[in-house]
Amino acid sequence: MSPYYGESDFSGLDRMSTHGARIDPVSLADLLRNGFVYAPHSIFEDIKLATFGFDPKHDMHLAPEFRFLFRDSEKCRGRGDPQTDWVGTYHRLLCNAVSNACANMRSPWLLQSGGKDSTPLAIAAAEARPDTVCITYMGGNEENEVESASLVADKLGLRHETLVCDPGRAYDRYLAIVDAMPLLTADFALLSYVDLATDILANGGDGIVDGMGADNYFGIPIHWQQRLLSWLAKDVRLPRFVADLPVLSGSFQYCYLLSTLQMNPVERSFPGSRFTDEEVDELLGRRDIARSSKARLALFQSELSSASNADEHFAMALTVAGSSGGFAKGLYTAGALSMRVAYPFCDSELREWVYRQVPPDQLLDPVTRTSKVLMRRYIATRFDKLPYVSRKGSFRYDLCGLARQRFDQVHSYALQTRNVMPGAAAWLERNRGRLDNKYHASKFYLLAVVLPWIESRQRGEAVRDIPAARVNGWG
Repeated sequence: MSPYYGESDFSGLDRMSTHGARIDPVSLADLLRNGFVYAPHSIFEDIKLATFGFDPKHDMHLAPEFRFLFRDSEKCRGRGDPQTDWVGTYHRLLCNAVSNACANMRSPWLLQSGGKDSTPLAIAAAEARPDTVCITYMGGNEENEVESASLVADKLGLRHETLVCDPGRAYDRYLAIVDAMPLLTADFALLSYVDLATDILANGGDGIVDGMGADNYFGIPIHWQQRLLSWLAKDVRLPRFVADLPVLSGSFQYCYLLSTLQMNPVERSFPGSRFTDEEVDELLGRRDIARSSKARLALFQSELSSASNADEHFAMALTVAGSSGGFAKGLYTAGALSMRVAYPFCDSELREWVYRQVPPDQLLDPVTRTSKVLMRRYIATRFDKLPYVSRKGSFRYDLCGLARQRFDQVHSYALQTRNVMPGAAAWLERNRGRLDNKYHASKFYLLAVVLPWIESRQRGEAVRDIPAARVNGWG
């Protein structure tokens, strides 16, 4: 299940009925703690996944081994031939990657933010697939990507559309396809992705072009903010009343800090605000279920410990999350809607050329620590300056708006799935007045994604064999 290995293969799920398959409670804890299931595990106990970093030839049940495939030590170390046209070669390979990735698409739509990842794809698409439509998601007013994305599309002669986030509409669209979602992730861009994909399909598109995949081989510099957060992550358990104190519970910054103190430093690298270990045990009604989830990190620890520098360690940590969450949101959504999703940056010829041949100072500037230097030079051949390239944003979703619009609906799902998550309804009731705080609203989002998926499988008896004694009442 990795675009780096080619087209993802879910035929194993097609051949077997997941009705009657047992949902893995530790995987549920993974989702609540981190927003994704630790590979090679899936939401089902007996289904394992070969994601990026795992060799599909290995036995994912008995002998999984994680290896980060883009180590700094194996990157090109020379400065390269000064006569090489790095930008021109990059353009040729990227055009080929877009053409190959979209070969089976009748009408490709590019997820376009106007940033340093999606803009190169737009440039290549204008030559390789000029029928590509660009679409920009407007998730809030913190940063507005539309100006940059529209400028890119207009100059390249590509059609450009926008979709304004309506959290209720996006959630309804998720519920409409939840039965068809092959597996489960709770990535914080999942509902945005479902919203976009449904709109694309309704407007004649049959394929999504996604800009994920370049970070791993270009490299990801760790910034001082992430260093600070990692240092603050002390893996301690604090009593619940601390976070419930009036002065603290209303502040996103204080809540985020308290949450960070209770996290493992590696898991703090993963995006978003999530449930604490104490809360996860309570939600699932199982003492130490969070500890079992955290123990899954041990599979990655040897590789993480071998990192040659902080940047490589950070890239490895984000790969652990990206392979099981970032890519999964697109693969599962496209699967549910019978669409195709393409990741041109994962193209083998393109990535191997960048990784093996491009000089390191074209990947990461050694002085300014600016990332993806070659990609920025490529953009500069067409555009003097793009607002979104100089100021990175995020794939946003109105978390607080979702809580306002869909609280009762999610609470109903919590009541229907009490045999699996006995503490969910109580958590919702206790925190209803705090959901205007994005920290608590992020946790609501996780429940909003996970609970209806469980309910849909429960209707198909997918959880019938979970022993009742293991899920009955907390405490």
